[in-house]
Amino acid sequence: MLHKINLEHILFLDIETVPLHESYQDLSEEMKYLWADKTRYQRKEEFSAEAFYERAGIWAEFGKIICISVGYFVLRGDSRSFRTKSFFGDEKELLIAFKHLLEAYYSRPHHLLCAHNGKEFDFPYIARRMIIHGISLPEKLNLFGKKPWEVAHLDTLDLWKFGDYKHYTSLKLMTAILGIPSPKDDIDGSQVREVYYEEKDIDRIILYCEKDTVAVAQILLRLRQEELLDEEEIISV
Repeated sequence: MLHKINLEHILFLDIETVPLHESYQDLSEEMKYLWADKTRYQRKEEFSAEAFYERAGIWAEFGKIICISVGYFVLRGDSRSFRTKSFFGDEKELLIAFKHLLEAYYSRPHHLLCAHNGKEFDFPYIARRMIIHGISLPEKLNLFGKKPWEVAHLDTLDLWKFGDYKHYTSLKLMTAILGIPSPKDDIDGSQVREVYYEEKDIDRIILYCEKDTVAVAQILLRLRQEELLDEEEIISV
């Protein structure tokens, strides 16, 4: 079934997130309480709410998106290319721009969104942040009332599970075992907050995000038993 999907109908994506505020001290007293309450099971007694705040980017209620990178295949006869593009800057503006892309080019029923662990993280995170900003959801992210087979989402982690719902495999591990050049050659997710708030190097984060998007596309190619992309086939636009 996977082989029957036209690669040009898939929009690959990855997001990078950070805590909504640089410091725990920037939270209101109410939000400090809610943060402590939200994370009490994850923190247990090992971390205080303040010490744990550097991980706040994981939760859409306490984090924000700083970059969405997308990628798509262009097939012309025997030639193939994979083009990447990134949305970054003000969160509301980047979400609106991403929504416009979906509505303009990926609104048909056969169009699919694809990410690694996208069903558990990227897709719901984007939807939640849109709602928080008062942005109406594009059809591809509005799941209300849809049957499972009507949800136009592909998840490379989900595909790799083969029905084993207890299984989790990171993007880094999947690229390693499938013989795909690793995208984790500079920073990893745990360093994004530091690079964003302390180093203020958004370009480094964009590059990292785009590499992850390419890695997702490479994984799908391997799952389809097709040739991986060469460096010359990957174009940043």
